Amino acid sequence: MSGGSEPLNVVLFEPENAGNVGNVARTCAVLGARLHLVRPLGFRLHDPKFRRAALDYFDGVELVEHANWTALEETLPPGARTFGFSARTERPYTDVRYRPGDWLVFGPESRGLPGWLRERLDLVTLPMPGGGRSLNLAVAAGVAAYEASRQLHGWRGPDS
Repeated sequence: MSGGSEPLNVVLFEPENAGNVGNVARTCAVLGARLHLVRPLGFRLHDPKFRRAALDYFDGVELVEHANWTALEETLPPGARTFGFSARTERPYTDVRYRPGDWLVFGPESRGLPGWLRERLDLVTLPMPGGGRSLNLAVAAGVAAYEASRQLHGWRGPDS
């Protein structure tokens, strides 16, 4: 990441789908974000679907595996900010002023973040004004990581 600042951290808690994780890895690679996978995983990292989704970007992502949530917590620096993305809260993800080194945490595709973990995180949501239960994991992680990166790097739209 440029400027020597701490990279953004994207955390996938017990992800189940190799293709989704591969796509998130690709997003992390292009943003310079660190990807954390919290076991157990619902697939093997050598799964062809994972490699196909990540394409040749996989070598460009810093991937950190954790045996479980406790193991990840032990690696958190003092004062780390952990944001849990959940459909079970009202606070929009855009209300956060992201900082270098923030941790964006996403739950498994079929069930989202468990209650015990939601209690430990600062919860935010991706609004879904059209309805629906949730967004695809790769889409949600991409939207959130790009918003955090936009804020951190001052990206502006074409009309700015």
